[in-house]
Amino acid sequence: MKILFVLENYAPNIGGVETVFRSLAEGLASLGHNISIVTHRLKGTKRYEVINNVKIFRIPCFYSRYLFSFFAIPKTISIAKECDLIHTTTYNGSLPAIIASKLLKKPSVITVHEILGKRWEYCGMGVFSSKIHQLLEKAIVRLSFDYFIAVSNSTRNELIESNVKEDKIRVVYNGVDYRLFNPRKYDGKNIRKKLKIGKEFVYMSYGRPGLTKGIEYIIRAAPLISKKIHNSRLLLILSQKPKKRYNFILKLISSLSLKEEVMLLNPVEREELPAYIKAADCIVVPSLTEGFGFTAAEACAMQKPVVATNTTSLPEIVSGNYVLTKPKSPEDIARGVELIYKNKGNYKKLKKFTVKDNIINYLKVYRELVSKK
Repeated sequence: MKILFVLENYAPNIGGVETVFRSLAEGLASLGHNISIVTHRLKGTKRYEVINNVKIFRIPCFYSRYLFSFFAIPKTISIAKECDLIHTTTYNGSLPAIIASKLLKKPSVITVHEILGKRWEYCGMGVFSSKIHQLLEKAIVRLSFDYFIAVSNSTRNELIESNVKEDKIRVVYNGVDYRLFNPRKYDGKNIRKKLKIGKEFVYMSYGRPGLTKGIEYIIRAAPLISKKIHNSRLLLILSQKPKKRYNFILKLISSLSLKEEVMLLNPVEREELPAYIKAADCIVVPSLTEGFGFTAAEACAMQKPVVATNTTSLPEIVSGNYVLTKPKSPEDIARGVELIYKNKGNYKKLKKFTVKDNIINYLKVYRELVSKK
């Protein structure tokens, strides 16, 4: 099968979505499928190269993923002529993908990670900008793609609420790399030694400091946790982007006089991340919204207790030892961490979201569509 992916970002750009699509594209290529990627060109990257049998066409668009929506149209149409199917994702690849699909009468699929709707305000935008993005999101889900792929049942429900017909929606969970996130490969002792952590109870959060991730709530919970668990520390591994939010986090830690209670680290290499998770006693996911929730899924894969907010996809992703808490509530997060400390969390059988299942389920969708044409 010849499949064209139209993605605003791809490797070497690093992110959850990019990881999902790289695993999918390279996995399909390893099975003998002909895979092409049209993406926006990052600084220092080649306009064309082949990586692990995946052909990558990078579109010069002044390094703007927004301009990519328009600049990518000619190349997308050109490559799509020889393809069986076009696959894109929200947001800026949707326009060239749907234009090529309709012009060439090719089947098309769009993966939707979440519908933010009024929650765009959580993304740190002004009122005007959030309204524009909300309108663009509405426009995208009204485009006539053959199938809309939801990465969770939570996103499926959001699509239905956005008036996408149920028979056009398929749920395909993202895949976690269980070879990397394998608890048997790590002991965590070296990390604790490196960070000079003794017998303290360590609760950890990691990722971006964006508004949707709710990092400020775990920080505000830290003083409350210290009162309940005297020998405790918060380990934060945070990206410094967006810079404004990162600076806000720094000021918040300082204003609450938490320099002793909070250990703040820069991002580590992805291959090193499981060792840090292993070193922690529990992982806290204080997000305000999640389409899938990689942090929760990775922590569960590492068989670590998880304290996660009871919102969007997180209740269906968490498994093992866990506690669900109210969003935006430092008090409830503190309660959740204390329950884990006292071994009073909830438990349900470990769920697995494998890359193999992700590829198999996408192939089912592709074959269904191609057979209809």
